[in-house]
Amino acid sequence: MLTPKARGSLSEALFSVLPSLAEDDWLGPLPSAPDDAADEQVALWALYELHYRGFEDVTAELEWHCGLLRLRAGLERDLERRLRARFASADANPETGSPPDAAAALFAFVEAHDGRSMAAYVHRTADRDQVLELLRMRSIYHLKETDPTAWTLPRLPRASQAALVELMYDEYGAGRPRQVHSQLFAQAMVACGLDACYGAYIDEVSTEVLEQNNAMTMFGLHRRLRAAAVGHLAAFEATSSMPSRRMAQGLERLGMPKEVVAYYTEHVEADAVHEQLAVRSICGPLIADDPTLTHDVYLGAFSCLDLEDRVAGAVLASWGVAS
Repeated sequence: MLTPKARGSLSEALFSVLPSLAEDDWLGPLPSAPDDAADEQVALWALYELHYRGFEDVTAELEWHCGLLRLRAGLERDLERRLRARFASADANPETGSPPDAAAALFAFVEAHDGRSMAAYVHRTADRDQVLELLRMRSIYHLKETDPTAWTLPRLPRASQAALVELMYDEYGAGRPRQVHSQLFAQAMVACGLDACYGAYIDEVSTEVLEQNNAMTMFGLHRRLRAAAVGHLAAFEATSSMPSRRMAQGLERLGMPKEVVAYYTEHVEADAVHEQLAVRSICGPLIADDPTLTHDVYLGAFSCLDLEDRVAGAVLASWGVAS
C-alpha cells in the first residue's frame, strides 16, 4: 500500500514529505492545523498506519519519528476531545453501578442505544452495487480485524487478559491461517470481484469511516485509554450477532457469492459468544480491578455505537435514503 491521497493542506504536506523523510531528519514546517475533518482524519489514519503494516513508499524507521509523534499527538487530542464531548452531551446517563453489576449495566446501556442500521437496510432494500460499496468501505477495518484491540492485551488485569486471548484466538483463526477473520473477509472480497489488498479502498471512504477507524486505534494504542478500548470492543461484539444475521440474509436475497454470506454467517454464532466474553469477562474484571475506569468503558462503548451511527447516516444519505 502506498500513502493515500491527500484531502487538504496538512495531509498534502505530510504525504509529500513522508517518502523522503529519514529517521533522524527534522520534519520541517507543516500547516498549523488541518483544513477540515477530512484533512485531519486522513492524516491521522496515515500516521497510525505506521504502527500497523506501513506504506511501501515510507521507511519503517518512521514509526517512532519524534516529529511525526508530536503531530499525531495533536491530532489525537482533538479527536479525543471531540469523542468525550459527544459522550458528555449525549443523553446517555450510563448506569455504572457497583462492580458486581457492571456487566448487566453495560448490556443495558448498549441495548438502549437506538442508532441507524446498515444491516437492516441491506436485509431488505440494498442493491448489489450498494452492497459492494459497503464491502469496500468495511474493508478498512475488516482487513485488520481485531488488530486495534490487540494493543490493549499487556495493559489489562489477568482475568481480562485471559478472556481477551480467548476471544482473539477465535478472531485469529484458532491456529488456522485460512480461518483468520480478516482472511475470511479478504476471500469474500475476491469472490465479489473486489480488490482484497490491504487499504486498497482508503481513497474512496468517507471522513466518518476514517474517524471510526482512528478512534479504535487511538483507544488501543494508549494505555490510559485501555478501558475505552475494551468498552468499544464490548459494544461492537454486543451489537454484531443480529446485524450479521440480517447481513447474511440480505446477501442471500441478492444472490451474492457464498464466501461473503459465510463471512457474516460465521459472525452470527461467534459474536453471540464474544459479547459475553467482552462484557462479562473482559470489562467486568477491569472495572472490578479499578472502578475509576468505569467512565472510560462507557466512553468506548458510546463511541463505538455513535460512530457506527454516523457512518450509517453518511452512507444512507449518499444513497438518497432518508434516515
